[in-house]
Amino acid sequence: MNITSDQIKALREKTGISVMQCKKALEEAEGDEAKAMILLKKKGAEQAAKKADRELGAGVIEAYVHTNGLVGSIIELASETDFVSNNVEFKTLAKDIAMQVTATNPEFLKQTDIDEATASKAKEVFAEEVKDKPAELQEKILQGKMDSYFKDQVLLNQDFIKNPDMTMQTMLDNAMQKFGEKIEIIRFKRFEIGK
Repeated sequence: MNITSDQIKALREKTGISVMQCKKALEEAEGDEAKAMILLKKKGAEQAAKKADRELGAGVIEAYVHTNGLVGSIIELASETDFVSNNVEFKTLAKDIAMQVTATNPEFLKQTDIDEATASKAKEVFAEEVKDKPAELQEKILQGKMDSYFKDQVLLNQDFIKNPDMTMQTMLDNAMQKFGEKIEIIRFKRFEIGK
């Protein structure tokens, strides 16, 4: 199968991943862009898992203030080296994350940040909703409702506002694949006038 430069360019624009990795994924997927995107996501998640225990020694603080000046956020995005954190694309990534926080107002960074009290209260509410469902399906339906409820409250689970086909976690995984380093959102804070 002969992969064209237009196919590679289109995949690179959608993912931001290197030309060589896009070409390799397209070749493996025999030119099927959708399959190539799945392969790249899978590879990004695998690479992110391999880098999970690496030390973070650099990063940036980035802010975004909405044009009306009434709402904004600040985030800390870390990397392993200042070579990556000084990169323009890394800083753009940080700006996009700050914009996401400003637009969506997440309460938690990761799923594991949801405290037991908050999870228990939500579970109580949704348990009431599923009590009339078949017993063998109740737990699965309850988990689905919990996941759906918390999806927008957990930053890494949210769909990226600039590309809803990608979650924030996938965006970070792609960045790790692109830069070859562990990248992690350390913290964020959102500000709104009067709140």
